[in-house]
Amino acid sequence: QVQLVESGGELVQAGGSLRLSCTASGRTFSSYVMGWFRQAPGKEREFVAAISGAAGAIKSYGTSVKGRFTISRDNAKKAVYLQMNSLKPEDTAIYYCAASEASGLGYVGTSYDYWGQGTQVTVSS
Repeated sequence: QVQLVESGGELVQAGGSLRLSCTASGRTFSSYVMGWFRQAPGKEREFVAAISGAAGAIKSYGTSVKGRFTISRDNAKKAVYLQMNSLKPEDTAIYYCAASEASGLGYVGTSYDYWGQGTQVTVSS
């Protein structure tokens, strides 16, 4: 069983930056594929980014955030991060961290086995 806790969400002006953190419990964190998803009011959950297990050599990003967001992981701290730059009002959403026991990157929520409670990011114009 893995428990995930996100932090770092807050109100920020358009053009600003935020770094979200997700810390995990469990002894095998390094083996998990980790992902970030977001959900805005009235919209479906959207894939944001994913990073492979171990050294995190493989990363993937959703089209709307590519070039602005960066995912990374620190296995010693059992943490995954989402650096968000050049934020836009349309980035406003609840951001969720997720962990997958599968070996490949997942781009849909059903690929993930564990979820955090989410952290609110609000970008003002």
